[in-house]
Amino acid sequence: MKTFTSLMLTLVLAFLGSDSSCAYSPREDARIIKELKRQEALNHAKIARELVHRASWAALGSISTNKAVENYPMVNIISIDDSDANGNSTGKVHFLLTDLDFTGPDWQKDNKVTFMFSDEQTLRCKDAGQDPMEPTCARAMISGQVIKMDPNGTNYQTALNAFTKRHPAAVHWLAAHTFYLCALDIKNIYVLDFYGGPHQVSASDYYAIKL
Repeated sequence: MKTFTSLMLTLVLAFLGSDSSCAYSPREDARIIKELKRQEALNHAKIARELVHRASWAALGSISTNKAVENYPMVNIISIDDSDANGNSTGKVHFLLTDLDFTGPDWQKDNKVTFMFSDEQTLRCKDAGQDPMEPTCARAMISGQVIKMDPNGTNYQTALNAFTKRHPAAVHWLAAHTFYLCALDIKNIYVLDFYGGPHQVSASDYYAIKL
């Protein structure tokens, strides 16, 4: 409510301070009010969950152990899945890593990473005429720690089956390149889905969403 009130005040001040030669535009007023109401209705945790579930991949940032760029941020493209056995969203980010790639050695030295999800990954922003950098092109930055899943663990086979169903090529990766299944222990989420800066979302609020 505070955000809506402050933005409405800005609208009023802008109108009062405008050049008297400028005509009043009910259409422009209606457009701005519609956008403000949309902002108030945004559920940032739900948007994060939807971004994760729609995505089949994400950009992952880690601290590099590669000698050429050691201690610099390193970014990689990682295939992901958050589905249960029925294809429903769990919010749990599962992914395969290998020590032959950048991310494998990086997380073993420092397992803190950040995933970036954007609506442009599924071209929703392009289809809506939005640039990927615009705040209304929703994105989520999900930070956490990489956990290597135990093949003997209760949820391992279900997660692996869901992953390979979404990424059939992964069956060959596992056989030929010593990939292993990982999960993200989420510590923090930032969601940018409108003007005014990012919104912080707790892991508990994120997981509480039902899609």
